[in-house]
Amino acid sequence: MQTNEQGREGEEKDFSYQQLINPRELQRLQNEFCDVAGVCAFCVDAGGVKQTETSGNGQDVELIGRYVSDKAVEAALARVAEGSLEDLAVENLQVPDIKLAAVATKIEGKLVLTWLVSAALTEADGTEFGENGVPGVNRRITEKEFYRALDLLRDTSTTLFRNKLSCASAEAESLRRRFSEEEMKASMERIEAMTRVVQLLDSNEAIEAVMGRVMQIAGEYLKASNATLYSVYPDKDRMDVVYEWCNTGVVSGFDRTKNLDVFEFLNTDKPLVIGSDTLMAYGGNKELAELSIKALMIFPIMKGAAGNMYACFQQLHTGRIWKVEEVKFVADATKVLQSILTKRIQKNSLASSYVSLEAVLDNLGCGIYVTDAANGRVLFANRQLKNTFARELKEGTFTRLIESGTPAAQHIGTYEVRHGDRERWYDLLVTEISWVDGRKASLHSLYDVTDKKIYQRKIEQQAYTDFLTGLYNRMCCERDLAWHIDDARKRGVQGGILYLDLDDFKHINDGLGHQYGDVLLKSISGSLQRIEGIKSTCYRMGGDEFVIVIPPESYRDFERIIDEIRTIFSKPWYLRDSDYYCTMSMGIVTFPDDGENVQDLIKKADIAMYEAKKMGKNRMAKYSDSLESLSGKRLDMEKNMRDATTEGYSEFEVYYQPIIDISQQDTPCTGAEALIRWNSAEMGAIPPAEFIPLAEYLGLINPIGNHVLEEACKACKYWNENGYPGYKVNVNLSVIQLLQPDIVETVRHTIKKTGVRPHNLTLEVTESLAINDMERMKEILSHIKKLGVRIALDDFGTGYSSLNHIREIPFDVIKVDQSFVKDLAEDAYSQSFIKMVAELAATLGASICVEGIETQAQYKVLEGMKVRMVQGYYFDRPMTRSEFENKYLTA
Repeated sequence: MQTNEQGREGEEKDFSYQQLINPRELQRLQNEFCDVAGVCAFCVDAGGVKQTETSGNGQDVELIGRYVSDKAVEAALARVAEGSLEDLAVENLQVPDIKLAAVATKIEGKLVLTWLVSAALTEADGTEFGENGVPGVNRRITEKEFYRALDLLRDTSTTLFRNKLSCASAEAESLRRRFSEEEMKASMERIEAMTRVVQLLDSNEAIEAVMGRVMQIAGEYLKASNATLYSVYPDKDRMDVVYEWCNTGVVSGFDRTKNLDVFEFLNTDKPLVIGSDTLMAYGGNKELAELSIKALMIFPIMKGAAGNMYACFQQLHTGRIWKVEEVKFVADATKVLQSILTKRIQKNSLASSYVSLEAVLDNLGCGIYVTDAANGRVLFANRQLKNTFARELKEGTFTRLIESGTPAAQHIGTYEVRHGDRERWYDLLVTEISWVDGRKASLHSLYDVTDKKIYQRKIEQQAYTDFLTGLYNRMCCERDLAWHIDDARKRGVQGGILYLDLDDFKHINDGLGHQYGDVLLKSISGSLQRIEGIKSTCYRMGGDEFVIVIPPESYRDFERIIDEIRTIFSKPWYLRDSDYYCTMSMGIVTFPDDGENVQDLIKKADIAMYEAKKMGKNRMAKYSDSLESLSGKRLDMEKNMRDATTEGYSEFEVYYQPIIDISQQDTPCTGAEALIRWNSAEMGAIPPAEFIPLAEYLGLINPIGNHVLEEACKACKYWNENGYPGYKVNVNLSVIQLLQPDIVETVRHTIKKTGVRPHNLTLEVTESLAINDMERMKEILSHIKKLGVRIALDDFGTGYSSLNHIREIPFDVIKVDQSFVKDLAEDAYSQSFIKMVAELAATLGASICVEGIETQAQYKVLEGMKVRMVQGYYFDRPMTRSEFENKYLTA
């Protein structure tokens, strides 16, 4: 007998990533990529089996292939194998101008396939290699072009397979969920139907009515066309229809019910199950065809001298394959029907009734036990229950186990019972019946649903886990935190919450690519999980934000845990063959001191974290009530800032602080530094120290910065055309602005739009910009300088390896940070530092500008130090454009 079980097993098989591979599609992608990039390539699957033929220029494929050995290919594949953090490896070969790279496509940490890419390189200036190079190659590319091509191939391949996986996973998840829901619904219908059948054991109705009810319940559960009880005469030639149930819309095929010709298919001593798939193999298919029967189940009910009785369930007109659960249900129902008939036949013998009942219940596919409704004493337990719970029954713990899943003993309803020691789950159905001796009793049916429960837990686990890092997610964090808070409150102890946000993580994503950002997030997650005391309480809230719950049992190690977290972020991370720093800002709250509500505590930790960022990042801050009001102000500020940036930036005004040339006797003004001010219509004037960090945090610093750049260039153009052709304007670029991929084009467009002379525009960048990616900074700033724009190094003296930076990037102006000016009149170190920087700038052909001059004493110290330009309140404060022009644009 074939059932639907095979189909279900197919639905639940583990998904294989290799199913995503389409060699023909890969070959087409590879051919186009090699033609455009000028490289040779082929790919292999996770097992190393080649999936495509090598693509590239025909002659180059053969020539380059001579130098790509199997050993080199194996070495490259080993470096990017599954489990390795590397997904790109480049191998040097025996000749200097041939490179081999392995580019891995990994989805959720699983290796799907690897591209093997080789190319002939040129020198950096485009010339071919000398005597050691390989002659005769048609297409060559630079090493930089080679790496860009590899990045493009990796990103394209990963995106392609992620999309494929997303579609496949969505389809598989839909099938699993639909199957689980259908199975649970079918299981409940089966339990309810069988309970209704068992309740008929002690019915006082006429036997004909009881038999009819059993057949009706079974027919309705099966959704069969009809269900019929036949009584076959002893000679087996004639029969009577004892009872017939017909489904809605089905018309009875009998015009009378007595003394009918017997059906051939009733001549059986054993149960007979015929589905539409086995119909042709059954010998009586002609008779079934005449009766329009497409599927049939027959179960003998009684045999005796007076004849035989059969229960028959039919499907008419449409095909049907009976499910295993349906066949088992009918088998159990007919056993109950047999017991009812036996009991009625032997109604004068209570013992005989009990024996018959016991025989029926012992063969049901679930655990059954019956208790006295008055005193709870066990009256009966069937064989399956005794076998399953033998130890519990012997130790007297069975009743306690059952009551653990019910709100009150002998309470009617359906419940779930968990056996902790065995990790098994059972559905418990409790109903009231009359026992064989007439007393009121409770019937308990236990169905093992462990497999279904495990599947549900697996689905739940997936819902609680972050797929990238393997940490628990926000949903799980809120669930676990609620439990820890309740536990701390009950026991009178404390716990803590640490809210972590990575500082400038966007720079890693923008500078190296999102794949390396993912590598960093996974590395950080692994490091956090290794800290003793929080191994199972680390959560990724999304993006680059993490929450760590310090449970009460680890609270005594609060300081140690924080120190270990800070140690993790004090060291560089190795990404793409270089060390990169990524710090974090941390907000801290404790519970129940700071509250007992999950959402409130997470919000307070977030507020404290933002305060740490405002203090300069790479810091931690403890929540206090004073921060709550600041948070409310921050939310208002955020709303008003978003409104201001969508309404033409009219609330943002550019102020100008004069830059003074003190090398000349009358100390003339040489231009100004443009400074942003925000006069909010709702909140009034807001200091830059408050709104600029928020603008960076919200990602609004780019449009605001572009607005300042354009306004400053317009002002400078006006000054130059109205008698001051030498006036220059300085504009600050934030880290986020400078790392935008279109920053050079933005500057070029602004110069063209405003008509300002490029040489009169100076862009100021802080020294700390270069710490993480000096090569990228040099490339960006060199492109900006090619536009004719001057570059100023701002806040000099506060960054890392200052002298190295100033040598690597050709700045036009060095601006000494005002922290060296504060005690300039008295501090010999500050004086020596400024004198040294002035001499260094002169050697490099750059100018020096000292910021923050506020007193005459500070100004006098600068005499004789080769300092030319200064800024500060001693000369003038920042002012509006009209004020600046009225004072410094005079005839």
